[in-house]
Amino acid sequence: MSLRTLLITIFLALALAGCGDGGPATPVPPVDPAQVPAAPESGGSLVQAMLGEPSNLIAILATDGASHEIASQIYVSLIKYDKDLNLVPYAAESFEILNDGRLLRFKLRHGIRWFDGAPLTARDVEFTYRLTLDPETPTAYKENLKAVSAFRLIDDYTFEVEYEKPFAKALITWAMDILPEHALKGEDLLNTKYSRAPLGAGPYKLAEWTPGSRIVLTANPDFFEGKPYIDRLVYRMIPDLSTQFLELKAGNLDAMDLTPLQHLYQTSGPGWDGSFNKFQYLSSGYTFLGFNMNHPFFKDVRVRQAIDFAIDRRELVEGVLYGLGAAANGPYKPGTWQYDETIKPRPYDPARARELLAEAGWADTDGDGVLDKDGTPFAFSIITNQGNTQRIKTGVILQQRLGDVGIRVGLRTVEWAAFIKEFIDKGRFDATILGWNILEDPDIYSVWHSSMAVDGGLNFTRYKNPRLDELLERGRRMVVPAERKPVYDEVQQILHDEVPYCFLYVPKALPIVQARVQNIKAAPAGIAYNFTRWWIPRALQRQP
Repeated sequence: MSLRTLLITIFLALALAGCGDGGPATPVPPVDPAQVPAAPESGGSLVQAMLGEPSNLIAILATDGASHEIASQIYVSLIKYDKDLNLVPYAAESFEILNDGRLLRFKLRHGIRWFDGAPLTARDVEFTYRLTLDPETPTAYKENLKAVSAFRLIDDYTFEVEYEKPFAKALITWAMDILPEHALKGEDLLNTKYSRAPLGAGPYKLAEWTPGSRIVLTANPDFFEGKPYIDRLVYRMIPDLSTQFLELKAGNLDAMDLTPLQHLYQTSGPGWDGSFNKFQYLSSGYTFLGFNMNHPFFKDVRVRQAIDFAIDRRELVEGVLYGLGAAANGPYKPGTWQYDETIKPRPYDPARARELLAEAGWADTDGDGVLDKDGTPFAFSIITNQGNTQRIKTGVILQQRLGDVGIRVGLRTVEWAAFIKEFIDKGRFDATILGWNILEDPDIYSVWHSSMAVDGGLNFTRYKNPRLDELLERGRRMVVPAERKPVYDEVQQILHDEVPYCFLYVPKALPIVQARVQNIKAAPAGIAYNFTRWWIPRALQRQP
């Protein structure tokens, strides 16, 4: 099958799956500027979709994006990123970096209250710190806190943390959600009511959680930065992007992340222009094909390199992203200081892929078109989550290209919660297509260090490399970017040479929001950095 035929087939399949004729079934009316007052107005609801349901609203227990998205509205942290990705005070009134970065001093704001009225103090921060470090707490987020040598309360609103050595992620470590000591002390975290009825101090409170259907948050009138303008956030569980798009067109959703196909070809004209606002910017995240390093096929680096040679990333960027993205070549975002431009991506070279597979002992001995070795055909399955059409399209193209070099690939999709809990966390997969956020700091210890290669750990491919461990440990103890860069250049080189992942692409973020929602401005941090200041004119408000 030619690339052209393959992409046309995918395009038609997606169109029939629910992309419709490009115009809303019930057009969303354009916004009349006369309906938008000069000053913000409070009230109304904003409805958006989620592909997967949160697993736990105590954020330190969750690794999925859905849980953290909801939790970020419910809890507060000491610091946060501003629109330009600078760390600024949030629940902290101020912070100081002292003793060449070995000492941090935080002073909390007075007047922040938990939803039950109790004051949020430095004792809650200490409780969160010690709870996260507790060996009985099943969390993937201990490592950064292990670098702390001393935690000292100065008074109810001031504390210090000390490090024996400089630690690059010292400050960002304290952007973690603060948990309430008076509610969670003595609780069994695996069986507490607070995992589904969280007590926070953030801009929104949980009002309703109907499993498999929706989550409703209501504005916190006592939020210390001021009550959010929008009264209700409704998150609908819609585990399929095509269905989400139909709901958007019908006016039943206010916002979603578009696919490139939808962004380019299906969201313009009547019912769209003046009714919705679209945004695009290179996302801070990449999509990858990850190998289970315990699978016998993938223990040989020549096999992993061969698969990487068999993948045409330009084809993926054009065929999956419609050009709205960039090829990935490692765990860092192109254009950032930590990205090493000198490491050249492995080119698309199916002939070289076949040579490496032959060197590894794979040959088509029975002439059926599939390589085999010792009587075992080279056949494996790629697993990904249901509803994510980009990942599914990626899987279809990989299936075709690996078939071209004699590897038979099955593609399986699983509902998000089961996908994470039963397959990814437990290492029950051959290979997977997934994505990671790219953080501002290059420290990727939590994903790649050998200590994280455990059930429920973020190193779920179980890749272990002593040299990589050494570099990750060293890099996080350095604070000067110019000194850190050679360390992370070598990290990127190891991952390129060893191929535990085939890094595929960095997509553009393509959010769309109904035009009735005001004060949305794209920035390096995206569009949600000022979410509590979004507002809807009273004449355009509705209550779903």
